[in-house]
Amino acid sequence: MPKTLFEKLWNQHVVASLEDGTDLIYIDRIFLHERMGTISLKSIEVEGRRIRNPEHVFATMDHIVDTFPGRNDETLMPSGKHFIQAMRQSAIHAGIQLFDLNDPRQGIVHVVSPEQGIALPGVTLVCPDSHTCTLGGLGALAWGIGSTEAEHALVTKTLRVSRPKIMRVRFDGGLSRGVYSKDMILHLIGTYSATGAAGYAIEFAGKAIGDLSIEARLTLCNMAVEFSAFTAIIAPDDKTIDYVKGRPFAPTGQAWDQAVAYWQGLTSDHDAVFDNEIVIDTADIDPMVTWGNSPQHAIPITGQVPNPSKAKDQNTRKSMVRALDYMDLKPGTAMTDLKIDAAFIGSCTNSRLSDLRIAAGILKGRKVTEGIKAICVPGSTQVKQAAEAEGLDRVFEQAGFEWRESGCSMCFFAGGESFGYQERVITSTNRNFESRQGPETRSHLASPATVAASAIAGRIADPREYLQ
Repeated sequence: MPKTLFEKLWNQHVVASLEDGTDLIYIDRIFLHERMGTISLKSIEVEGRRIRNPEHVFATMDHIVDTFPGRNDETLMPSGKHFIQAMRQSAIHAGIQLFDLNDPRQGIVHVVSPEQGIALPGVTLVCPDSHTCTLGGLGALAWGIGSTEAEHALVTKTLRVSRPKIMRVRFDGGLSRGVYSKDMILHLIGTYSATGAAGYAIEFAGKAIGDLSIEARLTLCNMAVEFSAFTAIIAPDDKTIDYVKGRPFAPTGQAWDQAVAYWQGLTSDHDAVFDNEIVIDTADIDPMVTWGNSPQHAIPITGQVPNPSKAKDQNTRKSMVRALDYMDLKPGTAMTDLKIDAAFIGSCTNSRLSDLRIAAGILKGRKVTEGIKAICVPGSTQVKQAAEAEGLDRVFEQAGFEWRESGCSMCFFAGGESFGYQERVITSTNRNFESRQGPETRSHLASPATVAASAIAGRIADPREYLQ
């Protein structure tokens, strides 16, 4: 029978099919971070259990760490120091690979994983973080789990999982000037709602997908969870193989040749049947921005705040009214009329070198509007060093951005650093829920290009106006 790529990878990793209809899936690699991974490791220690194949387990410091220059174990987040030090002790005790604060490989888990060659085409990889689906951009079968599931995977190398249905999302055509993969995923979610892929694993396909760089594919897959998908995946191609080659944890020698031969066969059969399919003409995609408190509240940047009276049903109308009240917006207001208080470039969605290059290209020779708090947080220490080698840090700083150490930073607010009360922020992150970036902070999701343009304009701005 013809098979989709997802079916092939799933079937290759099934250890057993269980009586309750779930499958026991073999897990190739596990990645932890100090906020959730510490809980799993400590529980294993207390129970006296042993991690199976610790050489397949990796950990990094990213969620809780401060990103200020000269940082150490101290954090603004309550109990943050405890989590950092507990992770360090548990990682040493368990014999797993830790990218500590002073390690040049440190960074956000979903940036570090492909950067180091830990995520590879065809592998199963789990992490106690919902945006693990990012790694599908490399052709990995990756998904987020909870701390209890992480504990089970660490000890047994398996997880019991229900097989999802499979959806293909095809982007046909090429991207217009000023449109990026972040705009693609926001357009998808804005069109089909935040629950549009509930119960599905997604395969992204089409000419536009093939044209994307690997880093752009990672951005696209990153927000599949905001579409309620189990995960997302893109078939590996020559770009993928070129990206992986030479990475520290990638295969070498004869193993490399064998891996490439395997990766080249990782594609859906031409007559494979999908449970659902969405086709999008990329000519319909403009730079996107969110107006409300859900990623599904995404509209073209040239659009206006929508009117709840035109909602399709009463529940949607109520949620729109609540979002408008929280965001302090009125229907009919042009998005480009909204003044901002802050701009943020960072997160596992948009903090890679290509993202920083795009933003720097807009910022070069320009200044952030006075009074705007603008921050750039590279996704990893290696991204930071590579950007500095190109002089991108000077571009950001001369424009008026703070240049930080790597980490999750203000992608989410959990008691540490945040934006101010009810401040309006244009942000390259993945979630704009209530108080996501600070106490009642009003977050607008967009691409790094839109964030940079908005920081210059002092209001939400169309990046196409600033492109050379």
